[in-house]
Order: sequence, then structure tokens, then C-alpha cells
Amino acid sequence: MREIVLDTETTGLNFAAGDRIIEVGCVELINHISSGNKLQFYCSVDKKINNDALKIHGLTNDFLNSHPPFKDHAEDLLDFIKEDTLIIHNAEFDLGFINNELNILGKKPIKNNIIDTVSLARKKLNTRIANLDYLCRKFSIDLSKRSLHGALLDCFLLAEVYLELIGGKQISMNLNITKNIEENMTQNSKNPLYIFSKIIPTKNEILKHKQLIKQIKNSVWEKIDY
Repeated sequence: MREIVLDTETTGLNFAAGDRIIEVGCVELINHISSGNKLQFYCSVDKKINNDALKIHGLTNDFLNSHPPFKDHAEDLLDFIKEDTLIIHNAEFDLGFINNELNILGKKPIKNNIIDTVSLARKKLNTRIANLDYLCRKFSIDLSKRSLHGALLDCFLLAEVYLELIGGKQISMNLNITKNIEENMTQNSKNPLYIFSKIIPTKNEILKHKQLIKQIKNSVWEKIDY
């Protein structure tokens, strides 16, 4: 199963007032686990970055001027997300901005299935507080690199949060483990990987055990011949 964690950084909070996307990050999940496949790009914009937004992500117009506009990245983004489910924190915000950018280019809005991790967290944790920092701390996810928001970094953090929200990390099944152990024990018979000890109970321990199980009324153990 393929899912895409997606995040954006913007010039401000309101695309209807002319704010634009300045960074997009995407991380691919296969069966809920990050595959390492990712997409990230910055966008030059004509819109001046809001001071409040600048404090959050630290991206300046001077820095962005050396990068292509969103229109030059649009097809790469659509090719990356395909029709797979998108995992987004506060999906209404990011989707509004992405679809606004696509609308400017005369493209149709994306129709992917969406999982909003804000709603998911509030439902699973029964809490109104569901920002990414809070959730990372809740699940002991390292936030040391998040001095500023960044679309790609936030995607990787959100991928870990999402995994915890849907049940936590599971130990992967490796069907070769048993085979490897057997081979190791065969090849190293003088120094096996595991050493098993045979425990032989004493006569007194056997007697005490029989006395104990006799105290269980109508027990099937009474039929066992020791």
C-alpha cells in the first residue's frame, strides 16, 4: 500500500488574499513505513513573505528568488503523489493552497483520498491539542532538528506520528530468521547461537506439584499419570 505524507510552507495563512506556496515536501510510505523516496522543492513567488510566517519557516524572498516558480514543479508533484492517499496535518490548509496553485495554472484540483492527522489525533487521543510538536513529544519523537518548520522535515516527523496514531511500530516479520538461526547452529555446533539447558525436577518438587494439582476439584490433571 502506497501513501504520501505531504506538507507545505507558505507566504502567509490565506491563499484567497494572495498568499502562495514557497515549499512542498512529500515522503512516500509503503505499508505505513517510510521508503526513503521523497520529493521536495522551493518556489519563487512575487508575494512578500508575511513576517509571522517568516518566523515559522525562516524562508526569505531573497533565498527563494533563485528557485523556479510552482508551475515548473507542478507536474513533478502530481506524478509523485499519483492517486495515492495523502497524509496531511491540518489538510484543509495545505489542500487549499495546493489546489489554488493548480487553479492558477488551469489544472484540476487533486482528488486523492485524504487522511488528516489533526482529526485522527484528536479522535485517537481524545485531545484538542494536536499540533505536530505536541504529538512528537507525546510519542517521544526527536524534535531536536526542528528549530524552524520545514516541509520535508515535517513530513518525516509526521510519518512517525502517523505510524504511532494507527497503532505504533511493529516488529517486521523476517521469515529468514529461523533459517539463519538453524544455519548458524549447524555451522557453529561447538559454539551455538543459543544454549538450551534441560531442567530435571527433584523428587520433592514432583511431590509438591502433585499435591498442588490435587487441590483443583474435577481437574483433568487428575487423570494424568506421572
